[in-house]
Amino acid sequence: RRLGAELPGPGEGRTGALWQRLAGLARLDPSLARVVEPHLDALAILRQAGLGELAGLPATWGVWAAEAAGRELTARPSGSGWELTGTKAWCSLAAHLDRAVVTAGTGGGRRRAFAVDLSHPGAVPEGTGGWCPAGLRDVPTGDVRFDAVPAVPVGGDGWYLERPGFAWGGIGVAACWWGGAAGVADLLWEDAVGRARPGRRPLDQVGLAALGAVDALLHPAREVLAAAAEAVDAGRAGGQRGAVLALRTRRAVARAAEAVVAEVSAATGPGPLTGSPEHVRRVAALQVWVRQEHAQRDAAALGTALLAAGERPW
Repeated sequence: RRLGAELPGPGEGRTGALWQRLAGLARLDPSLARVVEPHLDALAILRQAGLGELAGLPATWGVWAAEAAGRELTARPSGSGWELTGTKAWCSLAAHLDRAVVTAGTGGGRRRAFAVDLSHPGAVPEGTGGWCPAGLRDVPTGDVRFDAVPAVPVGGDGWYLERPGFAWGGIGVAACWWGGAAGVADLLWEDAVGRARPGRRPLDQVGLAALGAVDALLHPAREVLAAAAEAVDAGRAGGQRGAVLALRTRRAVARAAEAVVAEVSAATGPGPLTGSPEHVRRVAALQVWVRQEHAQRDAAALGTALLAAGERPW
């Protein structure tokens, strides 16, 4: 709640500061960032929709917008408002949050975002079910059953995905991936300066090569994020341009994060992965979270978007 009051939303003039703070949280603890990022995203969504009074409530928020086959959440008009009924999948921290921005079907294949008060007796977390990740174990995720829960529309049908802020929020997640990768790389740096594990020999040429390789991965990924933040605040990241920017940035950062994990693992050997619970937790959390970037599918989406734009991008 405190960070929500302190930090700006993306596109509000200080996007770089927001993403740097998210990266810093992920560097300290990926699970911490995984809790904070959706709360900040929800506040930004509400402000973008003109619902600043909801964003100003003293509440903790989540964003539940994933879809799963066989589980459907439906929104229907009721009196002067709306109600949600059905099951929503992949709801992180459902038993711990006050409110959430949730997507639901409104009929005819249309979807809309809604704000809901999770203290309503009709909103019932149903446990974590098949959620048994190697990483992010302390961010429990599962289904929530809704039974005639009052809901406030957040934009119209389709607005949630069509708004510029959807792309910006996706880049904010990439900033967290960068921070998580930097936290993994910190182990190699501490080894290099002799602080992490007493008795370790100074880095040989192979270790120094790994150190250089990690820097060559993290530095350009950080510059990509900085350039994206500048584009967002300058008004150059709306519509199709914003979608391309998000796909390109997320792809660059995800690949860098995966490569950093591989370089650090190869350079430090099995010791940290068998004797350092904190390092194991960092690596596992980062690997689970980065898989929200859909690898080759997102690469294909980027290629499609580039062709649709009709201009050679390099």
